[in-house]
Amino acid sequence: MKTTLEQWRMFKAVVDHGGYAQAAEAIFKSQSTISYGVHKLQEQLGVTLLEIEGRKAILTEPGRLLLQRAENLLNQAECLDQLAGRFRQGVEPIVRLATDMIFPSERLFHVLEQFSHEFPDTRIELEEFVLNGGNEMLEQGEIDLLITSALPMGVSGAAIHRERFMPVSAPTHPLQQLSELDFSDLTHWRQVVLRDSSRKHRQDAGWLGSHQRWTVTHINTSLNIVRRGLAFAWLPESRIQEDLQSGLLQPLPMKNEASRFEELFLVTASLAPGPATRHLAGLLTAAGNLDTPR
Repeated sequence: MKTTLEQWRMFKAVVDHGGYAQAAEAIFKSQSTISYGVHKLQEQLGVTLLEIEGRKAILTEPGRLLLQRAENLLNQAECLDQLAGRFRQGVEPIVRLATDMIFPSERLFHVLEQFSHEFPDTRIELEEFVLNGGNEMLEQGEIDLLITSALPMGVSGAAIHRERFMPVSAPTHPLQQLSELDFSDLTHWRQVVLRDSSRKHRQDAGWLGSHQRWTVTHINTSLNIVRRGLAFAWLPESRIQEDLQSGLLQPLPMKNEASRFEELFLVTASLAPGPATRHLAGLLTAAGNLDTPR
């Protein structure tokens, strides 16, 4: 016994439109074709799906239950056809994005939400890294889009975001009891820093003058260490705004301005990206805080 989607589609049309003639008109088939298709379906199933009362086709109870399942099946088949059509038009099934951890997470999540409305069937593979970690993925052809503060040699990218790094600590940290700190004062206190996630081209960034240093691999670990008063750190302002407002973190009382800035660039791996990749790149550019990409 092998029923077909077309048989179930004709059966559903008869029910939806109240009869064979109406169904024939609705789905552009002859009445005899629909009548034969539904008859054959019932014969193959060995179940009466419809009973004729006057000119109307009435569902039997088994027919009602089977129709519910058939509707799900037909909807899935339609979705498959639509998905295949998008793939034929060049829509990518997967877009691979690597982003430096300093790109604001709330902006990123908003972008991904917007993207999912436009390309619901395209999967996102997201990698987060520190410094040069994304460059290795780009070199090895593992990603489609890259947000990085360290552009690889010979690679161009559009500047999309500028992030401020502030020296901060917990309010209970001894450094907060001092005033007009300079960098020499910080050398005697523990600093937490992020390790470059690159395995081949590791580099340091920012001030690293503390004699005591804890090195971690994720920005959230760094943030939690600082919150507990175990160290100070230069942290991205977008990540600590709420902590600063609530008093959970405080800027170090430096004598002179000690913030530093990092510019983030968006790199597209392919010279001819697909529509989903282009759309995601546009959303990421718009989500940055630079009015005019450079």
